[in-house]
Amino acid sequence: MGFFSRLFAGRRARPTRVDLDRRFERLRESSVGTMSTFYKVRDNVSGELRGLKLIDRLKSEPIEARYRGLGKPGEGEIGLAISGPNVVRTLEWGVSSDGAPFVLQEFIDGTLLHGLLMARTPLSPAQRLDLVRQAATAVSTVHAAGYVHRDICPRNFILRPDGTLVLFDFGLAVPDKPVFMQPGNRIGSPNYMAPEVVRRRQADRRLDVFSFGVTAYEIGTCELPWPRGSSGRAALAHDTTPKDIRAHWQDAPAALADAIMACLAADPGDRPPAMEDFLRRIAKVTC
Repeated sequence: MGFFSRLFAGRRARPTRVDLDRRFERLRESSVGTMSTFYKVRDNVSGELRGLKLIDRLKSEPIEARYRGLGKPGEGEIGLAISGPNVVRTLEWGVSSDGAPFVLQEFIDGTLLHGLLMARTPLSPAQRLDLVRQAATAVSTVHAAGYVHRDICPRNFILRPDGTLVLFDFGLAVPDKPVFMQPGNRIGSPNYMAPEVVRRRQADRRLDVFSFGVTAYEIGTCELPWPRGSSGRAALAHDTTPKDIRAHWQDAPAALADAIMACLAADPGDRPPAMEDFLRRIAKVTC
């Protein structure tokens, strides 16, 4: 039995089924994702507002089947293992009375980063720098817990009214081990997908560094380094030289611009090896 299989063997007991309709009052359907539906709910026992994610078994099974026998933890287990100020807090996971996997999280009242950027919401250079730092901290937290997110993009960040940026959605996350990152189907959002994923090559956590780089570029400019597209075909351009961020943000601090562009290197070996390296490079940057 491998290391991760042993590590998670004690957690693989079949969860008790929960009558979600009885336990929670569904206040509204907040969003429908590729493999799940998310609801704002009220806990009928505590009265607290929560976020309830119901996972579509038929849509998630083909992805999960790739890791059968490897001891991969589920989304809820992964969420419980990752904790930080810029990461959504997972509270519980299990199976509903009708067999649907669910994840219970804190409910975050805020605005999707994607919506802010697409609307070109006016943000000062200092605010943009702060958002980049917070996003980098979130990705660093995921990696420090031993996981790779695999879908870092503005759609998976939400900005609280107090200015805190929060990363969510661990539906594609896997342990940071080569066996979980082998070549295969393209995973993630096309506009933010690393070249090694697009080309179906062996990958590691540096694919998150690339996706973060695209996200940081967009935070700084409301533009993408390459033409925007909606399919994997658009992502084929990601192993070509990106447009320098200073073409859109002429006054970008040099250290920040250079650090973001380094994340966009086509060769993973040319990127910062870890998010801590990126954060060190911009530690003294001010706007």
